[in-house]
Formats: sequence, C-alpha cells, structure tokens
Amino acid sequence: MNLIPMGAGDFDFLIGQWRVAHRRLNERLADCAEWTKFGGAMTTCKILGGQGNLDDTTIHFPDGLYRAAAIRAYDPDKAIWSIWWLDGRHPGTIDTPMVGRFEHGVGTFYAGEKFAGRPIRVRFMWTMPALDSPRWEQAFSVDGGATWETNWVMDFSRAT
Repeated sequence: MNLIPMGAGDFDFLIGQWRVAHRRLNERLADCAEWTKFGGAMTTCKILGGQGNLDDTTIHFPDGLYRAAAIRAYDPDKAIWSIWWLDGRHPGTIDTPMVGRFEHGVGTFYAGEKFAGRPIRVRFMWTMPALDSPRWEQAFSVDGGATWETNWVMDFSRAT
C-alpha cells in the first residue's frame, strides 16, 4: 500500500505514541534463521519547524530495557532525509546518518558501517503494510548491496 506522503511530511504518519513489536535475528551475518521477539514503545514529535522529527524509544530486550532516540532531518533542496540513532547505552556516540527518501510510498535509507570489523552497507526501509500500521526493517549487505539480510523488523500500532 502506498499510503506514505512524500516531502517534508514523509514521517508525519509516525507522529504520536506507539507500541512496538520487535523481531530481531539472533545472529547477524551468520546464516542464522532464529528470531527473538520482544516489545517496546516509542513517542515521536516534530522538530525543526516540521522539517524533522525525534523519536524517544524504549526497547524491552529479553536481557533488559534500554532507551534510544532517532533524530530525522529533511533537506528540501536535495529532497532527502538524514537519520541519526543515539543509543542510550552509549550516550557519547551518535551513529553514522542513514540517508535516503520516500519513493512510491516506501522510505529507503542507506549508510556505510562496520560490523564485526568488516565494512557493510546498512539499509532501513519504512513501509505501511496496513493503514496506520507502519513497519521498519533493517538489513545488512556485505556485497555492496547485491544481496541483503534483514535482521530487525519493527511493527507499530498506535498506543491509546
């Protein structure tokens, strides 16, 4: 379904409070097929006069709770978003920005990173499988994006 708008309002669908159903691959880039499920919550608000937004996230890992924040900013001249992740377990470091845009209702964002000491490509995808039920997926590639391993999926439902 192509229900997500394009432009500075791309992430307007995410504004508000959410329950989050997480599914994370137990081992990344290790031919693993086992997933762990856990819950979480997220609140998103607009910043930068509507040209950005901020998530406050709680993740209930099986081995304990952790907090994080996503910061998104839209560049209208380039029609692209940059997304930064701040992990509460490592508050002195902010991740390399994921950069991309929404096309045909799908938001796709990329960055180069390192995982277990080797260079990888990281991809975030935002989709809307059902009305008001966004989904985020993270995938890694070790071959420059020829193939991808999805390793984390988050399904959102509105909190009341």
